[in-house]
Amino acid sequence: MNPDTPFPLSCSELARHAIGLSDPNPRVGCVIADTHGQTLGTGHTQQAGGPHAEVVALRAAQAAGFEVRGATAYVTLEPCSHHGRTPPCCDALIAAGIARVVVALADPNPLVGGQGMARLRAAGIAVELLPTDHPAAVAARELNIGFLSRMVRGTPWVRLKVAGSLDGRTALPNGVSQWITSPEARTDGHAWRKRAGALLTGTGTVLEDDPRLDVRLVPTDRQPVRVVVDSRLDIAPTARILQAPGSVWVYTAADPAATATQRAALQALGATVIDCPSTTGKVDLAAMLRDLARREFNELHVEAGHKLNGSFLREGLVDELLLYLAPQLLGDGAGLAALGPFHALDQAPRFEFVDVERIGPDLRLRARPPGRAHF
Repeated sequence: MNPDTPFPLSCSELARHAIGLSDPNPRVGCVIADTHGQTLGTGHTQQAGGPHAEVVALRAAQAAGFEVRGATAYVTLEPCSHHGRTPPCCDALIAAGIARVVVALADPNPLVGGQGMARLRAAGIAVELLPTDHPAAVAARELNIGFLSRMVRGTPWVRLKVAGSLDGRTALPNGVSQWITSPEARTDGHAWRKRAGALLTGTGTVLEDDPRLDVRLVPTDRQPVRVVVDSRLDIAPTARILQAPGSVWVYTAADPAATATQRAALQALGATVIDCPSTTGKVDLAAMLRDLARREFNELHVEAGHKLNGSFLREGLVDELLLYLAPQLLGDGAGLAALGPFHALDQAPRFEFVDVERIGPDLRLRARPPGRAHF
């Protein structure tokens, strides 16, 4: 198609409204416009089981008294073609008499995979797919990188968040860490928590810091599931992470018979205990990620201690680093991750910066392994 084809910026902005709402469904925005470019209806994906962006936009146009027959629908992701929790969106567009559909990004879901655009074309609708480097396509990909990861790789997108000092310290030698970074950085961190379907930490962090690990500094329609990696099932029933709001899943490698009492206590509090042992007696992190994908989690947000951070990094399971650096030096203390010692520079994990931004007095850096998002 013509790379200069206009695509309304509002469509991508609409899709962002689905953050913290639509999971496990992708975040999609839709704008319906007439031949003169007048907007007739807009919408974004609602909660799972609710209407998708295209249906919301069609209903908005109808409620406003607009006729959409012959109009163009701009949508950030290929309209679905299968019966899931809702009927196919392509059928709704066909029934409404839409004449043209401009799609920012093809849907890699095997249940769609081009069939949505094919069905639209078969119904006589002109369909255009934006080039992959079009700004709207890039935005749609970034917004749905977790969904794409789950569909293509069978694992969620793993984002590891760390807050520390300029010299990479996350706590003083005595364990004090609150607060190295600013309130602005903490609020921004909660916005990234909101993006995720699940928030993960380790039992060490639970025992030492007793975190809630929920979203509370920004508004959200949905609390992510909280996941604890607890190889020996050491978590105490009094831990704050086990309290409302939200569900808690504990992945463990502990012997079921030997930990029956602990399991019963956790389950009585509503926690789900999942056995996922490795051959070393630890939780098999790679297997855990595959299990989380099967349970329809798109993005996994990790906030753990340096030991578990090191395990994720050593196993090559981190897709993105989210680093908040405060403008101070702490000297001795806990580091970002337990790695090494390395004897050559090429042994150390390498990353590429994808974004650097000032957040209050701190810096937020996002980095990914080279080529990691090319799927």
